[in-house]
Amino acid sequence: MINYLSNAKPATIRGTALLRLDFNTKDDWRMRAVLPTLNLLLRRSAKIVVLSHYGRPSPVSSADATRGRGLDKKFSLKKDAETLGRLLKKKVIFIPHFNFPVIKKMIDESPRGSIFLLENLRFLKGEEANDAGFAKSLASLGDFYVNDAFAVSHRANASVAAITKLLPKYAGLELEREIISLSKAQVKPKHPLILILGGAKAGDKLGVITYFKNKADWFLLGGGPADTILFLEGMNVGRSVRDTDPNDLKKIKTIAKYKNIIVPEDYRWSRGAILDLGPKSTQSFIKKIAKARTILWSGPLGLFEKPAFAKGDIMIAKAIIKNRRAFSIAGGGETVMFLKRYKLDKKFSFISTGGGAMVDFLAGEKLPGIEALKQGRYNF
Repeated sequence: MINYLSNAKPATIRGTALLRLDFNTKDDWRMRAVLPTLNLLLRRSAKIVVLSHYGRPSPVSSADATRGRGLDKKFSLKKDAETLGRLLKKKVIFIPHFNFPVIKKMIDESPRGSIFLLENLRFLKGEEANDAGFAKSLASLGDFYVNDAFAVSHRANASVAAITKLLPKYAGLELEREIISLSKAQVKPKHPLILILGGAKAGDKLGVITYFKNKADWFLLGGGPADTILFLEGMNVGRSVRDTDPNDLKKIKTIAKYKNIIVPEDYRWSRGAILDLGPKSTQSFIKKIAKARTILWSGPLGLFEKPAFAKGDIMIAKAIIKNRRAFSIAGGGETVMFLKRYKLDKKFSFISTGGGAMVDFLAGEKLPGIEALKQGRYNF
């Protein structure tokens, strides 16, 4: 049983909220997605302390972290504090160090309605190690915890998993939407069901393909997943992006034999690499999309960053939007960035903030961040 913030009694979410968000993207779309949760907490709680991360910086020693020394500026969340403040039209106080007693005092002495953003949690080893001590330090800053960071909920990190043992805990509004929307597509999808899978690494899609093997009517593959299968079938794919992991390749050989796997029959090449779907493949995919009642898309099918190789993705996206009878979900950082760049995102049934988390959820895997919210209360 998950406690959803939307159902929380006002008396239970007073005091200081520790809010886990995910700013690990090039623009502010994930930040905008969680504004409803932030606004709800601003109305009901006294203060908010936002916890987040960006990239994979080299961790520093506890002594340096306490003083805010040796932190790689290109991974800092300082600009995110400014962006969040602009979106909320309210000052967000950035904390550039991890001196927890000092931070605690600052929060306690601040006026009601104050919002704080801690520096990138991944500057400390304890975050990705799911360290109980680090989680305890974070928990000391608040009265209750809210996870609205679906995109990192497939990671057993201290601010996602271990911290839930120390405070009352809730799923935020966006996380609730993720669970409801993805479950709809995963548990009882309407047929025909199509999974459109692209991106760079075929291995990342193995779990979801295996899970939907007997559920999906078609898997439409592009990018790395398609190039890898074509390579395994003996085609010279040149410099195209493909999987090289021996363990993944063994599994992909099996998957390539599935009758519902469809790879492109023609392609757009440049400098010895496949960079987009060809016109025949695009039209073939579009015909199947027109018949679908559930569509899941993760990973672009071409090099959309260059307009000359975005044609396939644009036509596929427009075909999905045109099919108004289908329940459509798109997710993954690159997929969402592509849709937003061409203003094609708002007509999908649901845009997931997760990439790996979405694929893992759809594959039936238990996400540590969500499982942690289901467990009983501890130590309060």
